[in-house]
Formats: sequence, structure tokens, C-alpha cells
Amino acid sequence: MLRKYIYFFSLFLLLFLSCKEKIQEENNFVIYQVDPKKQDVKMYWKKSQNEILKSINNLKNEVESRNEQLIFAMNGGMFEADHTPKGLYIENFKILKPIDTLQGSGNFYLQPNGIFYITRNHQPKITETKKYRQSPDIQYATQSGPMLLMDGKINPLFQKDSKNLNIRNGVGILENGEIIFAMSKKEINFYTLAQLFQKMGCKSALYLDGYVSRAYLPEKNWFQTDGDFGVIIGITAHQ
Repeated sequence: MLRKYIYFFSLFLLLFLSCKEKIQEENNFVIYQVDPKKQDVKMYWKKSQNEILKSINNLKNEVESRNEQLIFAMNGGMFEADHTPKGLYIENFKILKPIDTLQGSGNFYLQPNGIFYITRNHQPKITETKKYRQSPDIQYATQSGPMLLMDGKINPLFQKDSKNLNIRNGVGILENGEIIFAMSKKEINFYTLAQLFQKMGCKSALYLDGYVSRAYLPEKNWFQTDGDFGVIIGITAHQ
């Protein structure tokens, strides 16, 4: 009988801690999990008039003009001063910016950096830039850096007690092929962001950007529609 009580108490404690951790994550991060085979995950850069979108509000207006509803949006990688994507950018199978394999300073060039892409059959992938192979099946792609997780392990460059704090966002992929987008609500270091994706079960994850980051998720009452970006990742539904 005692063994039975211990078992149920242990189970209750495990569930309690799991729920507590989930609540804490939701308090500290904007998180959206999506199955790309069931929802439209796209990358955007310019309006139909060839003007750069820049903000989530402009993206919202753009998709609504096509009778679509914006479910979720987040900035999707670093960009140059003229708002052109930093590194590889593919939209609707067209390479609009070539891959960047150079060395340099700044977060983008922290090694290894990587590429988040989605194929024709809605399969998401995150790979190190040096391992990336171009294919006509790649529908969307954005390059950024550094990699947060590789084979489920946190990038060894990151230090748990680092004082390099900032608002940060990133993307990770679960083993079942679903995508997790996350943005911190407060300033954190790289390790904390990588740890979030690791705890959620991602094997690979990529850093997208820092203090400029914004997210739009009405179902969680998170409405950031400003911004001044290059690439924006959006998830839409037909109205």
C-alpha cells in the first residue's frame, strides 16, 4: 500500500513540476508550436508592390488584403541596413539573396551559423551553413546565427552565467516535424534560449535576432505589430 501511495505522489509531483515549468516558460516567452503540414508557414520580405514590409502591421495588412488572417508572426533573421536579408533568403523557390559563407564579427558569424528552411512538401529543417545543400525543392529559407542546438546539444560557445543579455528569438524543430518559434519577453542570454528549445524536445534550433525582435500571437493576447525588419515569418489562415 505504501508503495502505491509513493507511486501516485511521485506522479503528482512530476505533473505539478511539469505544469509549473510550462507556466514559467509561458510567462517568460512567447511560444508558438505549429505543424507545417497543417498550417501555412511562409516567409515574407516585400509587399506585392515590391516595397519592403518592415513591420508586422504591414504584413498583417498585406495578408488581409488577400482575404487571409494572420495567426502568428515573428521577425525571421538578421538584415542589412537597407533591410535586405543577411545571408541566404529563398521565397517561393526563388533565391533572392545568396548564401553567406564568409567570416566576420557579430552574432550572425558566431559559429556555427545555420539555415532554417521549408521544402516543397512542408518539411522543415535547420542545418549548419557548411552542411547546407541547395535544392529546387526548398520553398523558403532564411540564414542566421548562431546555431542554438545541434543534435539536441547546446552550442558549446554559450555560457550558462553569461551577462550578455538581450531580448532574443529563435526557431527549433521537434522530432515529429513540428516547428517551435519562441521569443523572450525579457532580456536573456544565448544559453537560456537554447535551453528552452532543448527542454521542449528540439534536436536543432537556430537563433534569429536580438533586441529588434517582435512577435504577434493574438491567441495568447500578444500584440506586437511594430518592427523594422528584413524577413518576417508568418502563419496565415484563409478567412
